[in-house]
Amino acid sequence: MDKTKKFDLKKVLLDNGIIVLLMLLVIYVSITEPNFRSFRNIMNLAINAAPRVIIALGVSACLITKGTDLSAGRMVGLSACLSGIMLQKADAPGKVWPDFPQLNVWVVLLICMALCAVFGLINGVVISYLSVPAFIGTLGMQMIVYGIAQVVTNNVPIGGYRADYTAVTQGKIGGVFPLLFLYLIIAAVIFWFVFNYTRHGKYMYAIGGNEVAAEVSGVNVKKTKIIIYITAACMYAIAGFLLGGKSGGASTQMGNGYELEAIAACTIGGVSVNGGIGKISGVIIGVAVFELLKSALQFLGLNPNLQYIAQGIVIVVAIALDIRKYIVKK
Repeated sequence: MDKTKKFDLKKVLLDNGIIVLLMLLVIYVSITEPNFRSFRNIMNLAINAAPRVIIALGVSACLITKGTDLSAGRMVGLSACLSGIMLQKADAPGKVWPDFPQLNVWVVLLICMALCAVFGLINGVVISYLSVPAFIGTLGMQMIVYGIAQVVTNNVPIGGYRADYTAVTQGKIGGVFPLLFLYLIIAAVIFWFVFNYTRHGKYMYAIGGNEVAAEVSGVNVKKTKIIIYITAACMYAIAGFLLGGKSGGASTQMGNGYELEAIAACTIGGVSVNGGIGKISGVIIGVAVFELLKSALQFLGLNPNLQYIAQGIVIVVAIALDIRKYIVKK
């Protein structure tokens, strides 16, 4: 009889303590606040979670290769602002670019993706070829992108969107199923396939496990990292496009701090900051748990300022538990 795999309840609770505590909070709020478990609130949570899952998918690949991307939130904001500017109604009051042609919605999305891809390329090159730590390189890009957004918008809020833009971001299939949730499913399926069934996915996990060994084995580490950061940037562009349309307006502050939420959600879902470990299902679970936490705190009537403190504690504890698991395994 194999006793090496004996179930250790204490270890399971310690390794997944943050999820257990958050789910207990959710259960408590569900009991005390019936509206929390209502269909309407569940759908609102799904709509809010969709763009954040897309952001987290991009960040997860960076984390798996022992990197990170602190420019994610600002790219989301820039994409939301650019999408809004290009898709304002011709007669919108205070139109930012009065003479800009009326482009197709999907063409605008591709433009935003292409622009963010350039930033992702720069991130990848700086990290891979200049050996700048991902934390520092993407922090610098965060400030650059934010500055560009301020210059482009002149810090003026953007609104007055065309109906075709709001239709693809606020629409529902059959009047019930949100299109945003459909986009989430499509993105998750694509990333799941890439992570599990492509050479790129295998290279990604190999780099996160042992970068030197991966390179010796013939993995083009630099190329793989560059592809990861470009892909991540494209995901941020998509999320910004969707967030702007969903909100019906945008500003340079949109997306602020979303990269930290994404990192926390990934870590809660089992994507290790130590690299080489992570699943798409875990990313989705992590985002869902984090969104449930925010919604639960709102239903409890907690001061919005205190909610940031609670979220910050969750981020620190999640990463601390992740590091603990890694040390125990070592």
